[in-house]
Amino acid sequence: MQFDRMRYLGIAVVALLFASCAPTPPPRASVVRPVKSPTQSIDLPPVPTPSPELAQIPPKITVREISGITFTGVSFDRRNSRLVVLDQNDGPNSRYSDAAEAGKSIGGIAAINGGFFTPEGDPLGLVVSSGKISGSWNSTSSLGSGVWYENHRGAGTITRREKLGRVAATTMLQLIQAGPMLVEDQRAIHGLEASKISARTVILWDGGTRWWLGLSSPCSLANLAQSLATGQPAGWPVERAINLDGGRSSDLWISSSITGGPVIQRPAWNRPVRNFMVLVYK
Repeated sequence: MQFDRMRYLGIAVVALLFASCAPTPPPRASVVRPVKSPTQSIDLPPVPTPSPELAQIPPKITVREISGITFTGVSFDRRNSRLVVLDQNDGPNSRYSDAAEAGKSIGGIAAINGGFFTPEGDPLGLVVSSGKISGSWNSTSSLGSGVWYENHRGAGTITRREKLGRVAATTMLQLIQAGPMLVEDQRAIHGLEASKISARTVILWDGGTRWWLGLSSPCSLANLAQSLATGQPAGWPVERAINLDGGRSSDLWISSSITGGPVIQRPAWNRPVRNFMVLVYK
C-alpha cells in the first residue's frame, strides 16, 4: 500500500516536470468588429456638365446689311460640307470661265473666286488644290499675310502666315494664301486701308465648325473689318476673317439645291480668275 502511494507520487512529479517544459499556447486572437457609425454626407466638387455641341446646320443663304455694307453668301458647317480649291494650271479661263462652271464641274453647291494672281496669271502666293501645290510662299505682301487651309484630317482654319509657316503650308490638303486678315479674336485688324472702295470677297469662321463665304457691296477694307467684327453676317460672332481677291475678280455662285438659290453675283466687268473655292457636301 505504501509502495503504491509512492509510485503515484512519482508519476505526478514527472507529469508536473513535463508540463513546465511544454510551450505556452498563444492567446486566442480577439476579433475586432467595426462599429457602425451614422452615414455622413461628403461635399464633393460638382461635376461640370458639358455644353451640348451645336447642331449641324445645312448650308444656308444669308443676305444682311451691316453698317451700310450688304453681305451676300452662304453659311455652312464643316461637319457636313467642306471647301475644295480648284486651280487652273494654265491660267485664268483655261478650264473654268466663272464660279458657276467651276462649282458644277465637281458637283458643288456653291463657289467663289479665290486668291490673288499676277498679270501673267500665276498665283500671288501659295495655293494647294487637293494636295497639288502651285505658286510660291508670299512672305512680304499684305495680299499674302493670311492663310485659309484644310489639313488631311479635315480640320480647317484661318491664320496668319507667320503662325503657319511655309513648310507646314506645303503639307496641307487645301490652301489659299491671301489677305489681309480682317478679323482676329473677334476684333477688327487696325491699320487697314480706309479710302479705296471696292467689292470684297471674304471667308468668315466662328472658331468652331461654322463658316461663311461670300461677297460684300463696295467698301473699304477698314470699314469691312469693323462691320465684320461688330456685326454678324451669318448670325454668329466672327472669330477670324480673311480677304480674298475682290473688285473685278468678285464672283459668287450658289446652286438651286440650297433653299433660296440659285444666286449669281458676277458683274459684267468681271475678269477671269486663276482659282476658285467650291463648297461640296461630304
